[in-house]
Amino acid sequence: MKKLLSIGLFSAIALASNAQSGFKVIKSLKIAGAGGWDYLAVQPNSNRLFVSHATQVNVIDKTTGDSIGVIPNTTGIHGITFVPALNKGYTTNGKTNSSTVFNLKTLEVTGSIATGEKPDFIFYDESIKRVVICNGKSKDLSFIDPETDKVVATVAVGGAPETAVSNGAGKIFVNLEDKSEIVAIDTKTLTVLAHWSIAPGEAPTGLAIDTKTKRLFAACGDNKLLIVVNAETGAVVANLPIGGGCDGDAFDPATKNIYTTNGSDGTITVIHEESADKFLVVENAVTKRGARTIALDEKTHLLYSPTAELQAQPGSKRPQAIPGTFQVLVIGK
Repeated sequence: MKKLLSIGLFSAIALASNAQSGFKVIKSLKIAGAGGWDYLAVQPNSNRLFVSHATQVNVIDKTTGDSIGVIPNTTGIHGITFVPALNKGYTTNGKTNSSTVFNLKTLEVTGSIATGEKPDFIFYDESIKRVVICNGKSKDLSFIDPETDKVVATVAVGGAPETAVSNGAGKIFVNLEDKSEIVAIDTKTLTVLAHWSIAPGEAPTGLAIDTKTKRLFAACGDNKLLIVVNAETGAVVANLPIGGGCDGDAFDPATKNIYTTNGSDGTITVIHEESADKFLVVENAVTKRGARTIALDEKTHLLYSPTAELQAQPGSKRPQAIPGTFQVLVIGK
């Protein structure tokens, strides 16, 4: 295991010895059914939460947990994103190499789009009016025009893309999980501009961005580090200790907090961005084992993370979810 803090970067990081963030699990929203999960998404300007769940998307009331509907036949579902102006939503279906298109109001499925191999993370880049999909196996990004629901470009990134974010000003940044790199892409030419090492970070999963300070936050759950990267130069600004098994992170621009959900530890690491080059690791607040992905509601500042009750599985290092215990944790102060 690598050291948590490199000597050269220690001056950039302030560590809190006894600070408390106040974050805790407020409640759990129970969802019926068995099966695995990955990402979830808060629909902007609504009370709806979209949760990936085995072969479907469960749509629930984010306050009460009441079921609103289901988007079916999304086998190997990973992510969900929205294009509100067109009243559309999109999923990534990892086992069928496709994206399901649905009506955002009625939840009716309206189409299917062929993607690259093993589509995983998905987001809508408002600045270029494109849905962007990370294809883990074919090692490329699919760019979908939501006006036509056609793939209009495919960009090879030279590794397995795990998560991507946009700065809204001409660049998309992509975590390469198998290369321990961040790739910068020009959104005008759809070409790769640079490959940036994030050493000492390994196998980055979650990626978030502060567009004001121009900082990227790459979560590396394997060696328990959050790597802060200058989004203009690619230089590593800081590396910060987080919990293990993180598969997602989030940045709240209003509070300047960064969050990583650490599934194997059952914690959420809370980090405060004091400036572009100074960070305060506040605490590892207790959540629940298995809660490894995250969605932030920027209006309420609440966090959502799915998990289930877990039990050891003979012959496997990974615990299995107990059927009927799937839930979404609501985390806040």
